[in-house]
Amino acid sequence: MEVVHARCAGIDIAKKGAKVCVRVQGTRRRKTGYEVTDWGSMTDDILGLRQYLIDQQVTGVLMESTSDYWKPFYYLLEDAGFELILANARHVKNIPGRKSDVNDATWLSDLCAHRLVRSSFVPPAPIRALRDLTRSREVITHERTRKIARLEKQLEDAGIKLSSVASNLSGVSCHDMLTAMVAGQRDPIALSELARGSMRNKRPDLQRALTGRFTEHHAFLVRMSLERIAQDDAAIAALTQRIEAQIEPFRSFRDLICAIPGISTTVADVIIAETGADMSVFPTAGHLAAWAGVAPGQNESAGRTGSTTARPGDSHLKGALGIAAMSVSRTRNTRLGARYHRIAARRGKLKAIVAIERTLLSIVWAMGHTGQPYQEPGADYYTRLRPDRTKTRALKMLRDLGYTVTLTPAA
Repeated sequence: MEVVHARCAGIDIAKKGAKVCVRVQGTRRRKTGYEVTDWGSMTDDILGLRQYLIDQQVTGVLMESTSDYWKPFYYLLEDAGFELILANARHVKNIPGRKSDVNDATWLSDLCAHRLVRSSFVPPAPIRALRDLTRSREVITHERTRKIARLEKQLEDAGIKLSSVASNLSGVSCHDMLTAMVAGQRDPIALSELARGSMRNKRPDLQRALTGRFTEHHAFLVRMSLERIAQDDAAIAALTQRIEAQIEPFRSFRDLICAIPGISTTVADVIIAETGADMSVFPTAGHLAAWAGVAPGQNESAGRTGSTTARPGDSHLKGALGIAAMSVSRTRNTRLGARYHRIAARRGKLKAIVAIERTLLSIVWAMGHTGQPYQEPGADYYTRLRPDRTKTRALKMLRDLGYTVTLTPAA
């Protein structure tokens, strides 16, 4: 087996420290040597490790992506001059049996010497900062949704059926009504008059929904829920403002992909933060789709194909693509919307969503390479693409319904 790095190192990382194995390739008269040392995970320890690896004339280092513990090691070693490989934990699993940290570090050094694993994608520092911001916004948004669900349960306990009339409990009208109830107002008529906009047309229903047994106990709980939701709103607004400043170098790319149906500004922010907006990292659109976890897996043995379930990928990117795909499913007069309905009719809605996610990524990849704006082919794209097949399908449907059809070309 070809040796790529004659002097390399494998690092088995834990929370408090790491086992480091330096491997020196042997010759005909000398066996391959392994030297295992212990290092701490503090910054000064990692800087000492960096100098140690430089002194050992190491040309390649492989480390396993263990939780977030790999980050201090990677960030301090990435500019040391040797090839740094961050490997997926599933790709470097050691042979069961003699399992120990020393053996793991030795195994990682062997993998590095022959470059038997591919490095995971680690974006540059500006993208890493943007990724932290978008992921934090995603977490707080999910927490806000859970708090609104908790608020609805509190109102149900009090017999207040506001969510049955209003689609959004966090809207302005609902917020004013709940704030007045917490302040002591219990009259359903007076509360319904606080409705704004189109909600005023629902005042009779609001009066019935706001009639219940809302006590001081419920007022205390609702007040806390409203305060926590307001805190989340402020945090999301601050993060969004920070993201807008951080994404300035990539604003042209964001404007470019926002023209794709289903991709909003928020979804575009996540795509840029997770992929780095540099499509040259991914050789083909298929590589990008597989990395994101929206491509069928390969599982063939003895000529038989097993489960083709998509492999785990970037969950944050896949979640954003899911939102975009759901938005596409509700669009009209778009090729993507027509594609969704064609696949959903044959294979179901869930597989259609995944197919649209992959199509969206393929379009983003192509636009990232060419820089060309998105051109909408229209909902009749597939009809124009294969008119004979469309005609045959329509004739078959009419025959199945019991009709005899004679076609006459239009003038």
